[in-house]
Amino acid sequence: MAGIYFHIPFCKQACHYCDFHFSTNLTYRKEMVDALNKELELRAGYVDEPIDTIYFGGGTPSLLLPDEIAGLLATLTALFTVRPDAEVTLEANPDDLSPQKLLDLRSTGINRLSIGIQSFDDTILRFLNRAHDREAALGCIPDARNAGFDNVSLDLIYAIPGQTDLILASDIRTALGLQPEHISAYSLTIEEKTVFGKWATRGKIVPTPDDYAAQHLTQLIDALESDGYERYEVSNFAKPGFYSKHNSSYWRGIPYLGIGPGAHSYNLNSRQANISNNAIYLKELAVDRVPATVEVLSETDKINDYLLTTLRTCWGTSLTKLRNDFGFDLEAFHGLYLRQLVDEQLAEISDGHLTLTRKGMMVADKISSDLFVTAHN
Repeated sequence: MAGIYFHIPFCKQACHYCDFHFSTNLTYRKEMVDALNKELELRAGYVDEPIDTIYFGGGTPSLLLPDEIAGLLATLTALFTVRPDAEVTLEANPDDLSPQKLLDLRSTGINRLSIGIQSFDDTILRFLNRAHDREAALGCIPDARNAGFDNVSLDLIYAIPGQTDLILASDIRTALGLQPEHISAYSLTIEEKTVFGKWATRGKIVPTPDDYAAQHLTQLIDALESDGYERYEVSNFAKPGFYSKHNSSYWRGIPYLGIGPGAHSYNLNSRQANISNNAIYLKELAVDRVPATVEVLSETDKINDYLLTTLRTCWGTSLTKLRNDFGFDLEAFHGLYLRQLVDEQLAEISDGHLTLTRKGMMVADKISSDLFVTAHN
């Protein structure tokens, strides 16, 4: 199986924390959709397995017209074998989801929504420079249910400067009251080229200390697990049976094709990164070229990629797969460190898998980095 990712590089306005590729100039939206369709045609041979997941990300894909989304899906199904039960996700902002828009989206074949709520607190939403308010956030979920969506995910952000424990607790309570099938919870990261990055440089805001961010994450985990959500990845929680198939494919090393400026692709042997420049992307696609860089993966790259992605999940890293598929014995290479992780209750080794404990998940990236290999013979 394989996945398709569409990067829709448009937003109404720039959130102060976001460093994804996007433009607030929507005047050439139609030309961009035409270019996305063209790239699909040019790259139809990139994956030859049936498509199991389709994901519209961005940017703000909900800014597209339903007819534009339907057209992209029609091109895709004409060029690829798409499974009848494929998961088709659209990222959306609450302010785009009118009752009629939701009905139209459902009619295109979208069967899963990932809604960027971030917070239900109006003060926090203004601080983040979100385009919606609490009322829109509360109303879009019932409207989505009425339109026939039975698989809805919400995004929440924690460790925001000025976000108290009480504000976060209220956000969590409100989210749980809406009973989404899935919740993604991300710690606010202040990136250098964002508005928050510039503010932090000038001392206008102070990043939330790591220990306070960890307290917020613990608060989230406790509340969500008590309500029946399973933490299947560092930042993702779901009701049983509602894990994100698309994102799970990323973490399990399944090939995917990325379409659009700034999109990435992976086919087991190489990674491709499309240029993050809308004007150049449109110009090159007009002459049937995809502006991108390709990185051929070494055996060491493949091992490190596998460690980085799988250790973030509840399934953990298969020591058997490392030996059989990559010819790498992690226990022989890092035996002392693995024993230290187990002794410190950061990890467990069972049934041929290395999995991180809840304590270990708090430092998953560091543990992955410590396990990386710099050369493999």
